[in-house]
Amino acid sequence: MRAALYDGYGSPEVLYEGTLPRPAAGPGEVLVRVHAASVNGGELMGRAGKVRLVTGLAGRGWPKRTGVDFAGEVAALGSPMPGLSTGDRVWGAMARSQGFGSAAEFVVVRPRQLALAPAGLDLVEAAALPGVGTTVITALRDKAGLTAGERLLVRGASGGVGSVAVQLGHAYGAHVTALAGARNLDFVRDLGADEAFDYATTGAAGLGPFDVVLDTVGTELGAYRRLLAPGGRMVSVTFDARRMAASISYILGSAVFGPRRVRYFSGNPGHQLFAELTRLTESGAVRPVVDTVYPLADVAGAHRALEAGGVRGKLVVDVRASQTVDLS
Repeated sequence: MRAALYDGYGSPEVLYEGTLPRPAAGPGEVLVRVHAASVNGGELMGRAGKVRLVTGLAGRGWPKRTGVDFAGEVAALGSPMPGLSTGDRVWGAMARSQGFGSAAEFVVVRPRQLALAPAGLDLVEAAALPGVGTTVITALRDKAGLTAGERLLVRGASGGVGSVAVQLGHAYGAHVTALAGARNLDFVRDLGADEAFDYATTGAAGLGPFDVVLDTVGTELGAYRRLLAPGGRMVSVTFDARRMAASISYILGSAVFGPRRVRYFSGNPGHQLFAELTRLTESGAVRPVVDTVYPLADVAGAHRALEAGGVRGKLVVDVRASQTVDLS
């Protein structure tokens, strides 16, 4: 099968389209024919060698692979499974123990790692949602306990996680304030933001207070934590890649602030989260936002684009495509 591979850590140029043996589903496993996968920040760090402890433990040596979430169809079942049949449209993600590998024609996963994809949604578009959608549900519903009428600040509101957080915050009935680049202010308002500010001209000092702060940037965590109202909660879903040790130290040290600490989690979503995301998508509460679709042969281009920044929503790798399509 075709797959995105790399033979050594480095820049996006180390990535290439290669071939691997097609996997087979064993008992209790599902073989998924992948239509598309999205590109996530964790994959960039993995490819660059910044998390070698993780990639070394979860990987299978060289060449290494990339991709976490996927959308596709069930190609085979290793054993009969209630609620799943060959040909079903599904979406999900690789388990943390598997590492990366969804940017390929086929993946093998356990049934807990997927759910039926939303009816009527194109599977290439759908690939933009499983990772970021389940992250946002966990952050806003489970970690922050966001409720209707509360004030929510989303940093990085036009990106992959942020664009879903704006939509879901609006669906949960919160008053949503979005921080994004100047060219994306109307875009995030269209997603459901009640207020939108240019992060380049409006810093933390010009905002607040908020009941919930969702940070997708990883910088200036202390300044934004201070915007919390009494009883407020802050969730960060990333680290400052340029100052990772300091970023991690601040998050750990913020425990001294008790309920007003900075909450952080490492996602490993299961079936219930994917099924909830399917429900929210089918209800119209959330829709995928796709910036550009890349063919598998240009997976390096997708990594370059995400590293360059300014992406509106998600970058998607279409395993079946032969050319890049800009949808922004």
